Amino acid sequence: MSSPVVLSAGTVVTGDAVLRPGWVAVDGATVRVTGGGPPPDGATELGAAAIVVPGFVDMHVHGGGGGSFPGADPGQVTTAIDFHRRHGTTTSVASLVTASPDGLLADVRALAQRVAAGDLAGIHLEGPWLSERRCGAHDVALLRDPDPVEVAAVLNAGGGAVRMVTVAPERPGALDAIRAVVGAGAVAAVGHTDATYDVVRAAVAAGATAGTHLFNAMRPVHHREPGPVVALLEDPRVTVEVILDGHHVHPALYDTVARAAGPGRVALVTDAMSAAGMPDGDYRLGALDVTVAAGLAVLTGTSTIAGSTTTMDVGFRTAVATGGGPASDAALLQAVDQTATTPARTLGLPHVGALRAGQAADLVVLDGDLAVTRVLRAGRWIT
Repeated sequence: MSSPVVLSAGTVVTGDAVLRPGWVAVDGATVRVTGGGPPPDGATELGAAAIVVPGFVDMHVHGGGGGSFPGADPGQVTTAIDFHRRHGTTTSVASLVTASPDGLLADVRALAQRVAAGDLAGIHLEGPWLSERRCGAHDVALLRDPDPVEVAAVLNAGGGAVRMVTVAPERPGALDAIRAVVGAGAVAAVGHTDATYDVVRAAVAAGATAGTHLFNAMRPVHHREPGPVVALLEDPRVTVEVILDGHHVHPALYDTVARAAGPGRVALVTDAMSAAGMPDGDYRLGALDVTVAAGLAVLTGTSTIAGSTTTMDVGFRTAVATGGGPASDAALLQAVDQTATTPARTLGLPHVGALRAGQAADLVVLDGDLAVTRVLRAGRWIT
């Protein structure tokens, strides 16, 4: 048996604790043990200012670095995966957008191969079973009711690779679709919806356990009709996604959500599209034209936000800053919970999301400003 590699840093956040100083012993692709205080002899010193956190888990991402998951072009898929890994996302679920029945099946079959290869943790279907009134950056002409035959065909095409499906629960057949998704071992999420509070409660009762980008593309809160936001937030079974990019949700509202939901129920996501990390200009999201100006992506000629251009490390930094800064153990623990532990648990990925014995050796090394300096995935440095 080979000897483990020990990495020592001024701060190590395991998911359960903040160790100052701390160390992580990595044996191949697995964490053997973590500890606080002086490391064992022979440790690799990452620096007193270094902060080590679990690799980020992004449960909602469409692309980045010029590459896109919709369309499932092999080169573009690799580009997107590699781009987000350099920003600390060691586990990605590839999100698709609304497409024709044949196009959806083709994308799912192609991406399922990348899931089988270990490049992706799964596929997220964001569409086509969404609300026309809250469609956001989806082709309204292709939105449709969740026909049970199509739902079964798409799930079967994935061969277990479909990890999450977003549904507007007010559509005819939606509650049966939610039951089918859950029965197939995937997560059913409520999103892109104009549903009432009672309809969303019915969706949760049917098995939905996630809310797709809370507030965005949802009926807003009203004092006489609370709507999806309140129904999702109040139920302890539900994880709510938040896009913390400075455009989708105000940091003060994010803080309110984090306090209301509590630990283990908020998952930061990027919802990034191909323009993430790229210059301003013209791009595509699925079949739709997108214009990016000052980092904000909108459907061309409109003010409708079309995904984001952010990365998970940006969300992590914002979460820590909102919670009190990197000197605060509570802020670091909350940020790790929201960028790694909670999304991993929500998706049913037991081997990622924290730095514990037996889990994957996926970690991110941050400097004192919380910028990514190095990324370890499956025990190998990728940056």
